[in-house]
Amino acid sequence: MFMAAYPPQDVREHFKSMVDGLAVARPRERSVRLHSAERWHLTVAFIGDVEQPDEAVAALDEIKNAAAFTVRIAGGKTLGRGQFRHLVAQLESDGLEPFGRAVRRALKRHRLPYDRRPWQPHVTIARPGEVLSREELGGDLDTLAAYRGPLWRVDEIRLMRSQLGPKPEYETVAAVALA
Repeated sequence: MFMAAYPPQDVREHFKSMVDGLAVARPRERSVRLHSAERWHLTVAFIGDVEQPDEAVAALDEIKNAAAFTVRIAGGKTLGRGQFRHLVAQLESDGLEPFGRAVRRALKRHRLPYDRRPWQPHVTIARPGEVLSREELGGDLDTLAAYRGPLWRVDEIRLMRSQLGPKPEYETVAAVALA
């Protein structure tokens, strides 16, 4: 399970027009796992395997009084190494870090597991692993560095359940509107 914010349609379309020109989006012999625009999201917190989602729903409900904030997709980088490398877009926002801390406090109060590594807000574009050459990846990173998408208001957070596999499936378990 994870908590996520989804960009609105116009933001996804704007971002997709840039992503479509990246080397990572070109067809090739070895497949790159490119995320579809419908699945692009900001993971607010990765919770992990939770049999009964009641506590996760309660933690989600607890953050509904947090203030909505604006964010934009801006810049990019890679996370991971080798075959586990991800190409991600970074985010700009004044409200993102305080919100992330509030979410983690709610998860702690409800004794839910979550990834305790430093939070790196991002939108995953693709999992190119070792498929892209250094030059192609460098070109994509240069393009992402110059990208500044439209601002959008994060006013809803969803609790999601994912089914992993060759084509991951995401299911919304619950959602709350932010104040």
